[in-house]
Order: sequence, then structure tokens, then C-alpha cells
Amino acid sequence: MAWDPLVKKVAWFGGAYLFVAATVALYIVMTGSFAGRGTGVDPETAARGHSHYEAHCARCHGADLKGQPGWETRRADGTVPAPPQDESGHTWQHPDRQIFDYIKLGGGIFSKRGERSEMPGYADQLSDPQIWEVIAYIKSRWPEETRARQLRANMIGGFEHH
Repeated sequence: MAWDPLVKKVAWFGGAYLFVAATVALYIVMTGSFAGRGTGVDPETAARGHSHYEAHCARCHGADLKGQPGWETRRADGTVPAPPQDESGHTWQHPDRQIFDYIKLGGGIFSKRGERSEMPGYADQLSDPQIWEVIAYIKSRWPEETRARQLRANMIGGFEHH
């Protein structure tokens, strides 16, 4: 079966286009070329999130987002102290959707073998928009560089885990 010359050209140019597009996309993800763009947080959304954070999160994660002492060490009962939500923790390593699910459904869905999470789910206390406001507040407290790094986690899916 012989290929029509026009079909060959379309296939060749289409393949070349896909290759170039994939290469550019990979470059953007790997270098974070867009990391400085779109990392801002709406101040009004963050302000609403601050009140939700104070009401539901500060007790464990701290009003200053510093978490509990020893947050990187598992206790004898398998629990881990609440981690910081500022840039010194690892929240920024995760994509927004994973952070959202963690808040909504609780930490148990992401616990490693041998760990127990004390993080409750807030599906009954916070609406989805309120959870996004909490996330906006947390992100508003991160330096721009940390927000840029977290944007890359959003782009690649954030499968890295502390």
C-alpha cells in the first residue's frame, strides 16, 4: 500500500509539530519557566481563608503556620505532629488538588504504612470554596519563590512526597 504524498507530508509535519510541542512543554515544566507567573494570591480570598484557618487549623498547625515541634518524627503511636504550613514544611511540594483532598477528607488517605494521621477531614465544617480560601491563605504566607516551586508541583502532579 503506497502512501499518498500529501498524507506523507501531513503525517511528517504533524509528527514534527507534536515533537516540538512536547519538547517545549517538557522544558517549561522542568525549568519552571512560567513559575514566576500566576503565583500571586488574591488578597480578599486569602483574607477569608485566614479566618477559616484560625477557626479550624491554627490549633494544630499554629497561628504562625509553624506546626508542632518534632513534626518530622513519628511518635510511638504512629502519629506525626502537625507539620508547618509555611515554607519550612512540605505542603508546597504537593499540588493544590492533593492539599484540597487532604483538608477535605483528612490525612488518613495519605498516611504512609505504619503512620496514623490525626488530621481530621473538614468536609462537614468547610465548603469546597472555603477550603480553597484556606489554601489561598496558606499560599499567601509563602515567599514568591516557594509559590513558584509549588506551581511546578501543580504542573507535574506533585507525585513527589516528603
